[in-house]
Amino acid sequence: MTTPHRGWLFPTIRSYSRASLQADILGGLTASAVILPQAMAYATIAGLPVQIGLYTCMLPAVVYALLGGSRALNVSTTSTIATLTASSLLTASAAADAADPVRDLVTLTLIVGVLLVLARLFRLGSLVENVSEATLIGIRAGTGLTIAASQLPKLLGIPAPPSGTGFFETLGYSVGHLADANVATVVLSAASITLLLLIARFFARIPGALIVVVFGIVLIAFTGLADAGVAQIAPVPSGLPGIQLPDLMAVGALVPTAIAIAIMAFLESISAGRSVRASGEPDIDADQELLALGAASLLSSFTQAMPAGGGFSQAAVSRQAGVRTQVASLTTALIAVLVALFLSPVLSDLPQAVLGSLVIVAAVGLVKVSDFSRLARISPVEAWLALATAVVAVTAGLLPGVIAGVLITLVLVLRELNQPQVAPIFRRASGAWSIVSQPGDLASDPRVLILHLTSGLYTANIKPTTRAVIEAATKRSPPAETVIFEVASLPHLSVTVLDGLREL
Repeated sequence: MTTPHRGWLFPTIRSYSRASLQADILGGLTASAVILPQAMAYATIAGLPVQIGLYTCMLPAVVYALLGGSRALNVSTTSTIATLTASSLLTASAAADAADPVRDLVTLTLIVGVLLVLARLFRLGSLVENVSEATLIGIRAGTGLTIAASQLPKLLGIPAPPSGTGFFETLGYSVGHLADANVATVVLSAASITLLLLIARFFARIPGALIVVVFGIVLIAFTGLADAGVAQIAPVPSGLPGIQLPDLMAVGALVPTAIAIAIMAFLESISAGRSVRASGEPDIDADQELLALGAASLLSSFTQAMPAGGGFSQAAVSRQAGVRTQVASLTTALIAVLVALFLSPVLSDLPQAVLGSLVIVAAVGLVKVSDFSRLARISPVEAWLALATAVVAVTAGLLPGVIAGVLITLVLVLRELNQPQVAPIFRRASGAWSIVSQPGDLASDPRVLILHLTSGLYTANIKPTTRAVIEAATKRSPPAETVIFEVASLPHLSVTVLDGLREL
C-alpha cells in the first residue's frame, strides 16, 4: 500500500474540515498565552529587544502553516536557536566597527533560510537526521545550563556581565555580586519561578507564562516595585515590523553559526513535530520540513524575525490545547499582530526579573538527568557522547558543542560501519542456507570455507572485510583450500571495492 502524495503546498490544511475550526481557534488562543511570552523571553537571550520575539511569532508561523508537515508544531523560535543567535551576533559585532544587531539578525536569519532551502534542493533531510539523539540530549543540556546562568543577573537585579561571558564566568560573576542584589527583584524572581512551577505541577492546562507576565505587569503598575529598584524591559514600540535589508558585508562572520542554527532548527523542529504526531496523522517528511523551515526564515528575515524553529515545549503546549491543524498557528500569528498593535505600552511595564524567570524555568527543563541515565543503561558509549557534548557546550560555547557532537557522532558511525562485514553461512538439511547455526546443519567440506557478506562494502570497510576473510581461512586447521564468498547483499560496486575483491 502506497502513501498518498500530499503535495508541497498546504499539506496539513488542504482538505480542511469546518469541524476542526473551533478546536483550532481555541487551541491557538490557548497556545498563544504560552508561546508569545516565551518568544519575547527568548529574544532577550539573544540580546535583542522583546518585540523581536513578537515579530518571530508572525510570518514564520504563517509560512510554516502553508508548507509544514506537522499539524501541531508551532514555529517561532527556541532557546537553542536564541543562544546560538546571541553567539552569532556577538561574532558579527566583533568583526564590524559599528555593528547593528537588528540588521545583523536580518542577515543571519536570511542565511539560515538559504541554507535550509539549499539542503532541501539537494535532498539532505535524511542525512541531517543522522545526528544522534545522544548529541541532541547533550546540546539541550549544555544550552539549558548556559541559558540558566545568563539569567542570574536579571533574577538578582545586578548589572549584566560583559558581553560574551560564558557559563562559568557568568556564574562566578553572579556569586561575586550577591551582596549587590536588589531584594525586591530577588523576591519577585522567587515568586515568579515558584508560581510557574506550581502551575505546571498542579494546573498544567492553565497558561502559567501568561499569568506570571500579567502578575509582573500589574505589580509594576499598581505597587512601588519600580521605585524599589526592580528593572523593567526597554519600551516596546507599537506597530508591525518594518522591512529591513540585510548587511551583506557581515555574511562571512555569520555563516559558521548560521550552519549550526540551520542544523539545530531542523533537528529540533522535526523531532518536536514527530513527538506530538497523533496516530493516524501522516508521517512528517524530512525534506518537506527543510523547505518549510527554510522558507519561514528566508521570507521573515526582512521583518526582523529570528531564525525560525519549533521546539518541544511549543509543540506540547499546542497539542495539549487541542490543536488539530496549522490553522491554530495562523491564529497565534494573528494574536501576535494584535499584541504588537495594541498592547505594546502595557508590555513596557514588564519586569526583567519576570522574563528571566520564564527563561530559567524553560532552560532548566532542558537538562534532563533521566535522559542521561537512560542512555547509560542502554548504551554507555552514547551516554559519554551526550556528556562530552554538554561539557563542550558549557565550557567552550554552544557552537563548539554542536560541532563536537556532530563530529563525535560521525566518528562513532564510521567506526561502526568500518567493521568487517563478514560471517559464516550454514546449510540446512532442507538445502536452504542461513547465517545462524542450528543443530542438524549439514557439515561442509573442511577444505571449503563459506562466508556471507552481512552488509554493503565501500571504501572504508573493504580492507577490514578482506582481512577478516583471509584470517578466517588461514586460522582453520587445516587451512581452507577454497573460500566461497557470498556477496548477494552488495548493492553496487565502486572501483575501490572491485580492486579489493580482486586482491582478495
